[in-house]
Amino acid sequence: MNEPTHTTAQVREQPDPPMNAHDVRPAVPASEARNSNTAISPQAGCATCGAAAGMTVKPSFVYAIGRVEARFPNLAVEKEFVQATGRSDTVGKTDQQTFHAVLSERNHRYLVRQLCWVLTIQGLDTYLLVPRDPADIDLLVEAIRPAPSPNDIDVVIGMRGAIAPPEMCNGLMVPIVAFDQIYSFDRDALIKAIPKPEKAKAEQFGPAAEELFQRIMQMTDNAGATDDHRALNYLAMRYPGIYARAAEEFAKDCSLSGVEVRPSPLSGTRNLVEVIFAYTNRSTDFTEKYFVRVDVTEEFPFLVTKLGPYYDR
Repeated sequence: MNEPTHTTAQVREQPDPPMNAHDVRPAVPASEARNSNTAISPQAGCATCGAAAGMTVKPSFVYAIGRVEARFPNLAVEKEFVQATGRSDTVGKTDQQTFHAVLSERNHRYLVRQLCWVLTIQGLDTYLLVPRDPADIDLLVEAIRPAPSPNDIDVVIGMRGAIAPPEMCNGLMVPIVAFDQIYSFDRDALIKAIPKPEKAKAEQFGPAAEELFQRIMQMTDNAGATDDHRALNYLAMRYPGIYARAAEEFAKDCSLSGVEVRPSPLSGTRNLVEVIFAYTNRSTDFTEKYFVRVDVTEEFPFLVTKLGPYYDR
């Protein structure tokens, strides 16, 4: 399958990957929030902030996988949200359903612009999110799930800028990411949407795909900001070939013994990396490697070479 066709789940916006509405955990009251304070302006953050005059600074791109949260920046916004809630029909709704319902109303969109939007990765506050285009504020609203699940995942693609000043979100000093796209999906839906190889049994393919996905997500310090991690996250979201290979290798009594990313010797004017998957037979201890080549030159990575055998040089 060609790389751009990996539809891991129902995508909210065609073309692109498998996702729809994004998740946001319930807003944290100002009295409890670690992060809050000023509204995030739509145009905050830039990839070249702090560059010396006359110097060219390479843009820093982000392709991150985590969870989006909305937090009240200060007590005034929290109280305004309470008043807005009083004007909405929230009878019988949970707190999260109420939060979703209030912010989804067009006349309450001003509240969306006032909130702090934080991407957490493996439970750690990692980025403050702002839309590169003010019209994309809707992507944040769609990130709120009325019934969140532990399996909910958000993918953020954008450019990393300067560290947020303390007053921006109640002392939270993490990089600002001006995003161009956000996708949200459920992990189970992602696994089910991956095309299953003809020879693979459904009861074997699902666990194999889920294990590989989990291994990629747990790789040390994967904040989706380095070329290595952007390539891995892109493959996890958009390329079903790696899941098909994992299922086939597990069926041959092999275990996934390593995942490595190396600069490609074919890199020239383009920035290419090779992602190598190693599988070791549990009986013979023989290791086979397969690799895929990814272009990470610009903001949106793409596949250069499909998965094939890899031979150590």
